[in-house]
Amino acid sequence: MLRPGIAGRRSRPGEALLLLALICPLASCAKRGPPSGGPPDLEPPRVVSTFPDSGAARVPRDARISITFSEGMEPRSTNESVSLAPPVEILRQRWSGRTLTLELAQPLAPSHTYTLIIGGQAHDRHGNAFGAGATVVFSTADTFPAGVIAGRVDARGFEARGTSLWCYDVGRGHAPDSTARDFDAIGFADAKGSFRVEGLTVPGRYRLWAFADLDGNRSYEPSRDILDPVDTTFALDPGHPHVEGLTLRVINPRAPARVKGAVLDTLGDTQGVVRVFAVSEADTTKRIVTDVENEGGFHLELEPGLWWLRAYRDRDKNRLWNRGEEPASEVLGIRVQPADDIKDVVLVLQRPRGVP
Repeated sequence: MLRPGIAGRRSRPGEALLLLALICPLASCAKRGPPSGGPPDLEPPRVVSTFPDSGAARVPRDARISITFSEGMEPRSTNESVSLAPPVEILRQRWSGRTLTLELAQPLAPSHTYTLIIGGQAHDRHGNAFGAGATVVFSTADTFPAGVIAGRVDARGFEARGTSLWCYDVGRGHAPDSTARDFDAIGFADAKGSFRVEGLTVPGRYRLWAFADLDGNRSYEPSRDILDPVDTTFALDPGHPHVEGLTLRVINPRAPARVKGAVLDTLGDTQGVVRVFAVSEADTTKRIVTDVENEGGFHLELEPGLWWLRAYRDRDKNRLWNRGEEPASEVLGIRVQPADDIKDVVLVLQRPRGVP
């Protein structure tokens, strides 16, 4: 803003330069451009190298295991996400830049195969999670075991990524203990559900259990997580050391079913709103009401069990069916299983009985 006495007076060249010199420091001679520091980091971290390498044999029993990540990691979450199977106590975890080194409390066992586990709960310094998790399999034996079990997790009602496949040697004769992490080998499903369990002794017979840590606390909680046995024993022998191409369907027993359908209305009534309501057979206080779309379609999410469905025209828009006055369909019973995907349900609106 011009001060009184300056308005209308022509500036001299020296005054203009002085004025510019005073303005630039205050405004930093601002230029339009992106914020300093570059775009935010949204990429998940990766493992770029390990010692030992995955598939390595003759690993020294006193080896210091190390993991180098693609970027700086948040130490606490990463430390808690790293472990060995079969379990070996980690005495110290030391960081040097992007590399984490593990000092073990005792030497590795001779002629033994180990899996280094990096859980998906690890995250970088910008909060990006490691993701599906990763494994590095190595052996102190002279040769790396040739056995492999691989395939895909067909997840129903949850995300396949990060599901771990616990592998047990049937010959050891021990029942799986969900609290002890006593599996003989492990693999993780990636974003597409693909998994690979490596380093299995041949010949051997193995069972798999699928574990989905849905609450992310790295332990099995029966009321929240999934621990599902695969009802097949996989036999590996020197002539057939690999079992691949498996499809393992794993269902979340608490996942709701998706029900999609359409309401047919031939009455020509336009008053109010067409709705569908569902009532649980097991608990009639559980009621779900949804509006029907303009094209007549509807969709519901229902807990496992038997449900009764009815469509009606809610003329007074109170979300309640007024029997005898509001057109409605016949009641339809549907029994749904966890994570079901039910389609093509059709409900037909009819006039109330006794109404012409």
